[in-house]
Amino acid sequence: MGNTCIFIPARFASSRFEGKPLALIHGKPMIWHVYQQCRKSKLASKVVVLTDHEAIEKTVLDFGGSVLMTGSHHPTGTDRLGEALTMSPGFDNIINVQGDEPMIDPKLIDALICELDQDCEIVTACHAIESEEDLFDYNVVKVVRDLQYNALYFSRQAIPSHRDIPYRHWLEKSTYFRHLGVYGYKAKVLGQLVSMPPAPLEEAESLEQLRWLSNGYQIKCITTNYQSIGVDKPEDIPVVEELMLLK
Repeated sequence: MGNTCIFIPARFASSRFEGKPLALIHGKPMIWHVYQQCRKSKLASKVVVLTDHEAIEKTVLDFGGSVLMTGSHHPTGTDRLGEALTMSPGFDNIINVQGDEPMIDPKLIDALICELDQDCEIVTACHAIESEEDLFDYNVVKVVRDLQYNALYFSRQAIPSHRDIPYRHWLEKSTYFRHLGVYGYKAKVLGQLVSMPPAPLEEAESLEQLRWLSNGYQIKCITTNYQSIGVDKPEDIPVVEELMLLK
């Protein structure tokens, strides 16, 4: 079993929700909830928050967590992980859990780690789309996979498309998958990814994983029942609080 670290990027700046990692959910900062869920992983060796803000650093230290200060110049979360990897060498696998996923499923994290231990380069997850609203929402990233569950393409468009069928019937004809923004990498592969310049497909869709596909990397995309419940704006907080009470 490989030596695995979970990195949790947590930026203070956000156009829609400044200071989001510090927002209180049932009286605890959101980053505390994410950290505690990650600590429930049975296969990870360590959990570390990555931030560029002293208030987040202090909050994590105050609840006894591990934290690394990283630069504020990183264009993507993966770039932030790359810097952290240079400060924390010695891990075989890296898991990237977003800092706005307070209900991340530890079992999903362990499933990603298992794939990495099978010599997978990069692994992520998806679940079936059930509503027409999600299917045609540009904020919902879709993925299509080959028969070995490797990603063929990610898009904000609904893919695959049906040429001669009205949109309202597409869900009846195909199974569509929503990509979840949680990743696992071989540590050596992560080091390679952050050295690559942006790719045209990535810039067109604003999806960094298209850089990796464009450069020939395989991305295993496993199916999960976990439905991402991220916090994008302040109005999402009471929704998450209610869902937590139901669990």
